[in-house]
Formats: sequence, C-alpha cells, structure tokens
Amino acid sequence: MKFKDKVALVTGAGQGIGLEICRKLLAEGAKVILNDLDAELATEAAGRFTSESGTCIAVPGDSSEASVIQQLIDTAVAQFGQLDIVVANAGITLFGDFLSYPPESFFRVMQVNLGGTFFLAQAAANQMKQQPSGGSMIFTSSVTGHQAHKQLAAYGMSKAAIEMLARNLVLELSPFRINVNTIAPGATLTERTLENPAYEDIWASITPMGRAASVADIASAALFLVSEEARHITGQNLIIDGGWTCISPSPY
Repeated sequence: MKFKDKVALVTGAGQGIGLEICRKLLAEGAKVILNDLDAELATEAAGRFTSESGTCIAVPGDSSEASVIQQLIDTAVAQFGQLDIVVANAGITLFGDFLSYPPESFFRVMQVNLGGTFFLAQAAANQMKQQPSGGSMIFTSSVTGHQAHKQLAAYGMSKAAIEMLARNLVLELSPFRINVNTIAPGATLTERTLENPAYEDIWASITPMGRAASVADIASAALFLVSEEARHITGQNLIIDGGWTCISPSPY
C-alpha cells in the first residue's frame, strides 16, 4: 500500500489514462478526488471505485476554470485535511491545418492544456507548501511536444510548454519539498483513440515495441513519479511510447 494515508487529485479522469491512474492509486491505499468535465463519467467512476476499492470523491467540472480548481483543492482539504499528490491530466486535442486553424480552437487548447495545468499547480502548491511533507505533482505532456505531428501544431506547442513549466517550478517549489515532473505518453489505447478502428494496427506497425501503449503502461509510470521512491526526481520528463520518438515514423 504505497499510497496509504495519501490524498490524490486527478483531473481528466472520467476515462482513459486518468481513470487508470485513479484505479492504481486507490489500489495502493490513496484517497482520490476524481475530476472530469463530464459529470456523468466522473460520478459513475467515483461511485464504482468507492464501492470496490476505497474512497473516491467526484468533483466534476472544467478544470481550466479557477472556481473548479479551487473547489478541487477545497474538497481535498475539507474531506481529508491535506493534499499530497496532483495529476494534471486534463487536456484536449483539436486537430486542424495550421494555415486555417481558427483562433477559438487555439485559445481553447491553451486554456485547458496550459491554463488548467498552470493554475491547478499554483493552487495545489499553495496548499502543499503548508504541509511539512510537501507533495508531488505530475503534468501529462505528449510525444507531440517532442516530435512534429500533422495537424497538431497548437496541441504540440501546449505540451512542450507544460514540460517547461515543470522545469521552471523546480526553482519555485523545491524549497517547499514539492517535486514536479511530466509524463509524455505516445500512442495509447483509450476509448477516444479506439474510435478509429485502424488506430491499434497502425501504431503497432510503427512502434518499435510492436504495440501501442495501454493505459496501465502510462499509469504505472505516473505512479512511480508521485511515489516516495521518486521524491528526489524533479523537473524531469518521462516519455512512454514504446520507442516511437527514437525513429518517429508518421502514422499518415
């Protein structure tokens, strides 16, 4: 029970990678605040987890909005008296050709991926710095922050910026015993990606390890980085892509 008596907050956790991170944290003894924009997904997941494996509280809402961010922090502190782990996983992908990419799409990607991560980290740090043990944060980046990917200029830009944010926060937060790292998943089998029936086969054919990642592959890496074993690791990025960024063949 690596996370016994720990309190974790995970955004974008109604399905996919975020949901699996919650599942693994609960299995290791953590109490979890589960956020998702989709209230039905969040409530259903939290209810199922609570009945099966521990204490999980749903706080649905847009995690890029200041009021929702504060609600997430306040719920953790009110219910459990502390906040030890934050996983800023919420993000959106809006594909589009650079030459015609609309401003509304650009600013929405930046609001959710950058603004949501920045201000969640800020609010969480202001709580964690009051705790003698500090805390741990993970931001979900992407391989598209490292390698160009067609129709994802804005998204890739936002993910590269998240990694720079983590590095900068080493200066800001290390004095408070808060470590901050990022994970960069490659192609991963989730409910969303599997809407494309060819997705799994395409990525299996161009990934050196011969398959796309499972959500468990990504969640296992995230749990290591927020565990006590990784408390001296900060400002780092861990790419989890089966070797794809080493050769970077296009899926198109």
